[in-house]
Amino acid sequence: MNITLKNPLKADCDIPAYSPSGQECALFENAWIRQLPLLLKGPTGCGKTRFIAHMAARLGLPLATVSCHDDLAAADLTGRYLLKGGDTVWVDGPLTRAVREGGICYLDEIVEARKDVAVVLHPLTDDRRLLPLERTGELLEAPRGFMLVVSYNPGYQNLLKTLKPSTRQRFVAIEFDFLPRDREIAVVSGESGLDEARAAPLVDLAHRLRALKGHDLEEGVSTRLIVYCATLIDSGVPLREAVIATMIEPLTDEPDVKAALIEVAEAVIR
Repeated sequence: MNITLKNPLKADCDIPAYSPSGQECALFENAWIRQLPLLLKGPTGCGKTRFIAHMAARLGLPLATVSCHDDLAAADLTGRYLLKGGDTVWVDGPLTRAVREGGICYLDEIVEARKDVAVVLHPLTDDRRLLPLERTGELLEAPRGFMLVVSYNPGYQNLLKTLKPSTRQRFVAIEFDFLPRDREIAVVSGESGLDEARAAPLVDLAHRLRALKGHDLEEGVSTRLIVYCATLIDSGVPLREAVIATMIEPLTDEPDVKAALIEVAEAVIR
């Protein structure tokens, strides 16, 4: 398959910025070339969705993103019959459209979807690359330009919501984590416009709060929230108010925990 990749060193302004932490870009490109499905795993807000948007633009591929949730069923992905003008017509779902037309279909937080979704994905994630549509009787073969990508946050897994080994082992997997301190500072500064000297304490605070994950907090501060905080500060919002609004309030509703986090924040950013 002939492929023209955009040079990341001469990236177009249309390509979302992304700071690689390893060889994930090359791995993605090779997975796409060889028609392999991809699984991204890592904490909330560490860059998984931005990575997909970056790679889709870099490869010049259409991108359909589906945010999975408890009520998401297989029919939401494949399609259903709907009434239009008194007639019953079949309407493709996002997965079916991507299989018909090519491009990337990205299912974000796949473990949140209903169990029947995995049944639909299985024939797409082996050498068959088929999507059976039982309601229409069609059996769609994915084109060479189609790629299935899913993601999940292992930190949220429990006995009721987990990705079965039989599903997980159908994917090439890339693990994501937050960037090292200096690179995260550079990303926060670049995304928000706040200079690196003022962004550094925010990243240091995020590292302190992430260390509390599994104790007082279910999840740590994402890079996304740090960028939000820096953006507010760059817009003139006072430091303390910006930190509370973006790096404290989104993490917990418990008054005691919130007060303890504010104490930690005041010790780091004063």
